[in-house]
Amino acid sequence: MSNEIEIGRGKRGRRAYSFDDVAVVPSRRTRDPEDVSVGWQIDAYHFDLPIVAAPMDSVMSPETAVALGNAGGLGVLDLEGLWTRYEDPRPLLEEIATLPPEQATGRMQEIYSAPILPDLVTQRLKEIRAAGVTVAGALSPQRTQELSQTVVDAGVDLFVIRGTTVSAEHVSSNAEPLNLKRFIYELDVPVIVGGASTYTAALHLMRTGAAGVLVGFGGGAAHTTRVSLGIHAPMATAVADVAAARRDYLDESGGRYVHVIADGGVGRSGDLVKAVACGADAVMIGAALARAQEAPGAGWHWGSEAHHAQLPRGERVRVGTAGTLEEILFGPGRQADGTLNLVGALRRAMATTGYSDLKEFQRVEVVVSPYQPR
Repeated sequence: MSNEIEIGRGKRGRRAYSFDDVAVVPSRRTRDPEDVSVGWQIDAYHFDLPIVAAPMDSVMSPETAVALGNAGGLGVLDLEGLWTRYEDPRPLLEEIATLPPEQATGRMQEIYSAPILPDLVTQRLKEIRAAGVTVAGALSPQRTQELSQTVVDAGVDLFVIRGTTVSAEHVSSNAEPLNLKRFIYELDVPVIVGGASTYTAALHLMRTGAAGVLVGFGGGAAHTTRVSLGIHAPMATAVADVAAARRDYLDESGGRYVHVIADGGVGRSGDLVKAVACGADAVMIGAALARAQEAPGAGWHWGSEAHHAQLPRGERVRVGTAGTLEEILFGPGRQADGTLNLVGALRRAMATTGYSDLKEFQRVEVVVSPYQPR
């Protein structure tokens, strides 16, 4: 049965769902939360938590990347952010947190106009490596060819190519586009690439040899792509579509499994639960971790779209401070709003529905909610 809706006589649209639109359903079995495993593995790297920190300056510094790594997650540093443009970006981070709303975008464009320094890329990644955690750094597709060798030489473990949307078939009449398949083949480290929000786009990215695909398009708390570009991909449907591409690519490739990482719309613990239920192996989180006391944004959150030189598609948003990084990940929670104890909530949801690990939980029954949560 088609779920297309007639918009007008000349256009039909498919009904898509956000995480707010769906809910998981308990089954006939329950289990002890302590018996639940929330670990996952990508390539040779195992993580105790299915949480990847978004490469945003408001979320990740070398110090917070190390802290998240020690907690069992994966911190990804933005290699085009302030930490690779300035020797000491802390005064600029403090300034961004105090800017009046009407000045924020313009001043951030000025701050981020400073050049990226390859020596700082190397230095930041070595700082993370020295702490003994898995090292991950992110570049946009536009900067990947320019800086990738510097990143690999610095000893990165996982290479992230992240944009608002990333395709396997970028077309340009102005410059030689990144040949993603050749790039990944020639690289010595696993690559996570995205965002993708459709079955077809994700399948093509999987065929490039990527180890993981980021799912999302403009769905984060600091994005304004829906109002600035008119583009939006509701996350529950996007994750389910890309999970279907993973299943079909597994058959097509003779058993090669590509990890699906939900990137956007995961602001609270219930969103994390529903992302995995829709098929994600892990989630990339921004706003939820920006609420940590240790976060560089000091209660504010922004991404690279917020300071784009020609067309900003994001903004600096106030997310507040909910607790320490430890409390956000493991609790204890002091309010029932899903901002603290993300991992405990995931364990509880899996236990309540009777599932023992993340792969099993991807099979949980999901319903479309007949209400809008507060």
